Amino acid sequence: MSVNTFLWFDSAAEEAAALYTAVVPNSRITDVSRNSDGAAFVVSLDLDGHAVTLMNGGPGHSFTDAASLQVVVETQEEIDRLWDALTEGGEPGPCGWLTDRYGLSWQIVPAALPTLMGSDDPAKSIAVGTALRSMSKLDIKTLQDAYDNA
Repeated sequence: MSVNTFLWFDSAAEEAAALYTAVVPNSRITDVSRNSDGAAFVVSLDLDGHAVTLMNGGPGHSFTDAASLQVVVETQEEIDRLWDALTEGGEPGPCGWLTDRYGLSWQIVPAALPTLMGSDDPAKSIAVGTALRSMSKLDIKTLQDAYDNA
């Protein structure tokens, strides 16, 4: 058995696959199935060990922020790089969410966030949550400062 993420695009699956594999380290396109006219129909990816399938299914099934791809990173530099690449032509959202140029929602999250949010000291967790809700792109130092100063 295997489980993977399946995403329906109008017509830009191959273009999106190229962007996603260029932006997410250790990623690659693993397969492209084409229609008789040569256009991509189904594009399979490995995004740093996560299987994702993109399909050009035509209009009528747009993305919403009810589902997103979450990328957990170690450094602010990684947050900044991914944020800049994925918001180009897209839109920043609240609390580390963004929408890319294809309408797909992403969350760019520091690996330290669960520890900061899960403190045994409720004042620290509340301070981090308050700081998080004030941000679009997450800032690790600001989150850490909220934790340390609570």
